[in-house]
Amino acid sequence: MAHKITAITAQKRHPQRVNIFLDGEFAFGLARIVAAWLQIGQELTEEDIARLKAADAQEQAYQRTLRYIGYRPRTEAEIRRYLQRRKVAEEHIAAILVRLRDLNLVDDTAFARAWVEDRITFRPRGRRALRAELRQKGLSEDAIAPVLEDLDEASLAYQAARKGLPRYRRLAWQEFRQKMSAYLARRGFPYDIVRETVERVWQENHPDSPSASPAEDTPDNEDLPCME
Repeated sequence: MAHKITAITAQKRHPQRVNIFLDGEFAFGLARIVAAWLQIGQELTEEDIARLKAADAQEQAYQRTLRYIGYRPRTEAEIRRYLQRRKVAEEHIAAILVRLRDLNLVDDTAFARAWVEDRITFRPRGRRALRAELRQKGLSEDAIAPVLEDLDEASLAYQAARKGLPRYRRLAWQEFRQKMSAYLARRGFPYDIVRETVERVWQENHPDSPSASPAEDTPDNEDLPCME
């Protein structure tokens, strides 16, 4: 059975949406972009109406997604989880992700690169910690690996140690070594770099007070704490 469009009116509270009247009665609302091809006098079958409503549901989910990614960049996995929590149909989620990719509004590799650059600048981390953080964001190894490939962990460990130094600089060597090693290990730096960095920072700040020799006083790898 076909229904004739008898009126198309703008919604007062939502100007980007319109009300569709069929056979003289209000039938449903649509986003303007979905209703763009409709006109008064046009007839719609039940199948046409179902397609319009599905397209409108997808458009509404897409607009919510644009607001969601407007706060900060998101990964595809984050966007998918966001839409799934809102009970958006899987076919709509797939279509939305395609639209976002086509407009370069979602790019997992670019996200990974920006995340690592931010960490390097403000909160230096080792490769292990950065990989764990990016995996929590839902990124694949294909997106992560190229970004971490040339990471200079020794330089980053030194930057991190310098940031943590004010809280440890007055400690004696034994306690300094223990606490600074734990501090760097929690940030994902490997054992050998932690050892070298702790020794370097200590010597820079205590040139007249030599540390114990590595053979006597460097902790075994298993003594370092796990990364937080």
